[in-house]
This record gives sequence, structure tokens and C-alpha cells, in this order.
Amino acid sequence: MEKIRAGIIGVGNCASSLVQGVSYYSDKKDKEIIGIMHWDINGYTPNAIEFACAFDIDKRKVGRPLKEAIFQSPNCTKIFTKRIERADIKVNMGCVLDGFSKHMKQYNPDNTFIVSKTKQPDRNDIIKILKDSGCEILLNYLPVGSGEATKFYAECALAANCAFINNIPVFIASDKNWQKRFKDKNIPLIGDDIKSQIGATIIHRTLTSLFKERGVKLTKTYQLNMGGNTDFLNMLNRERLISKKISKTEAVQSMTDKRLKNENIHIGPSDYIPWLKDNKICFIRMEGNIFGDVPINLELRLSVEDSPNSAGVVIDAIRCAKVAMDRGIGGILISPSAYFMKSPPHQYSDFVAKNMVDEFISGKRLS
Repeated sequence: MEKIRAGIIGVGNCASSLVQGVSYYSDKKDKEIIGIMHWDINGYTPNAIEFACAFDIDKRKVGRPLKEAIFQSPNCTKIFTKRIERADIKVNMGCVLDGFSKHMKQYNPDNTFIVSKTKQPDRNDIIKILKDSGCEILLNYLPVGSGEATKFYAECALAANCAFINNIPVFIASDKNWQKRFKDKNIPLIGDDIKSQIGATIIHRTLTSLFKERGVKLTKTYQLNMGGNTDFLNMLNRERLISKKISKTEAVQSMTDKRLKNENIHIGPSDYIPWLKDNKICFIRMEGNIFGDVPINLELRLSVEDSPNSAGVVIDAIRCAKVAMDRGIGGILISPSAYFMKSPPHQYSDFVAKNMVDEFISGKRLS
């Protein structure tokens, strides 16, 4: 099987789950598969993925082999395998830019970043690493709010002819200028903001669609999330939350029969609770009216390990990007973005988006 050479920007909890997962599924048979949406994507199974390069800014990770760096603090996600294969490459020093929020300095270093004093690379350094490592697909795992840094690495991906998968809510794939630039160079682009396997957004979207399909008028709703990883700590800086709230809110609004007024919908992170670590707690409430204009209220509580929930989707996005490269398809990949991401260029129901991805994999749909 041909290998897929992937690069990682940000060796945090999500990257840890992905790297663990590639090894975890490397010796699995079809009948043993649990937790994978697509085992075989046009000949690529999860064990086709290997890691070409990685970037981080934390001194506990920079210079270490990736297979060790994923277990360093402040990472706190569940360890489901310590048998890590094809991850011997050393983590490179990345560019800080706006990838680190200053408010995090006041917290326990075990729970936040300790920025390495290693000299930061420039654009040409990053491009050289991408090219020399044979990286084909670059994964963006920077913290929420890293707009400047995300654009910097997207520029590097373009220069190095790497496909770009934007897993965070900075609008690259949904921006027409970036779409054109990736299209002009015939490089695949998937984004923006990863949608977890069974997460708050996918459940909220599904319930919103159910209300609409069953003739229930949705009048008010909220979604509150809390956790104890660096993602939630980073988002205590509300200025970094702007794009995240837009991404999550629009993902739900796109499923409504009629857009809710801003005062009747609230979706976004609520608080940081250190002892929760990578466990994410979500509360959803929906109010509406059924037959006879009679009120109905729904409340749901979700508890899930946040990072494996993300990795279970990214592992498919990587292989879809590789399929596009094999077929000579560049620019925004509409189907994978619609199914895997919260803020794709075009919103579809998850049922429709799944069928679109299956058609893309089979070759019936170009992108």
C-alpha cells in the first residue's frame, strides 16, 4: 500500500489521538474495527498514514521524537496505546505568531505551554522542512484564535505543494481568495473547523434537523461546553472565541427551517475546569412548539473524550485529500469539507454530506 506522508502543526491532544490511532489500527482486521467511519478509502486504510514532520512551540516537545512528544504535558488526552509506529521524526520548532495567548502564562505550566527558546524558523525554513520531509498533507492543529499563524502555515503549504486540512475555526477553506489560490495551484484544501464523530455540534445539528422534519418549531436553543484541556484554557480569552462561536452557531443555524434571532441561540464554550482534562461535557437545551402550538423542551448531556472524537474524523479527511491528489483534483474539496467540517464553503445536512463523501470516494463525484 502506498503511504500518505502527513505533517502536523501543533502536537497537542488532537495530534496525540491521531498518532496513537494510526498505530492502534495498524494490525486490525475488518471484523475488529471499532470507531472508524470508513475503513478503506479507495485502497487507503488508516495504516497507510505515516508522519513526515511536526511543528510545536513547547520546550517539552520541540526536539523530541513525535512518538514521545505526544505524551508530554500539557497533553492530557486518554492514552489508548503506547505502541507508536512510524512516528520517529523529531518535532521542529514552529513559529509562535498568535498561536499562544498571553493570558495562559498565569496558569500552572503543567496545564499550559512553556514556549521553547529555540530560534524560530522563518517561512523559507518551514517550506524547506515540508519539501525535504516529503510531506504531502499538512494538518492544522493550532489553538483556536490563531488566525495569523494559520494563514502563515497555509502560505507555506501552498509554496511546498502540500494539501492543507484546516481543523480549526479560522476561515481558509470558506474564503474565496484562499479557495482560488489552492485551485490555481491544483492543491487540495479541506476545512474549516473539524466536526467530531459524536460531538456537540453533530448532535445539535441532528436534533435541529429532527425538529424541522417532524414539524416542530424551534424557538430557542443553547449549547454549553466545558473541559479541562489547553483548548478550553486558551478559549478563556474571549477575543480568541469570535470565529469559534461563528463556526459552531452557523453549523446549527444552517439546519433550521428559519434562522433563529441572535438572542434566541447561544452556542459556545462555557468554562475551563482543570480536573476534567480532555473530557468534554456538553449541555444542550432546545425549546419549541409541537401540534396545537403546545410547548416542548429537550435537554441533553454529553460526556466524551474530546481529542479521539476529533481524530476519528481527521483520519478520513487525510485519506480523502490523498485520493484527490491521486486523481489530480485541487482546490476546495466540497464533499469532505461538508461532512467533516463545521464551517465548509457549502452547508448540507449530514445525511446528504455523507452520501456526497461516499460518491467522492467511489469516483462518482469530482470533489
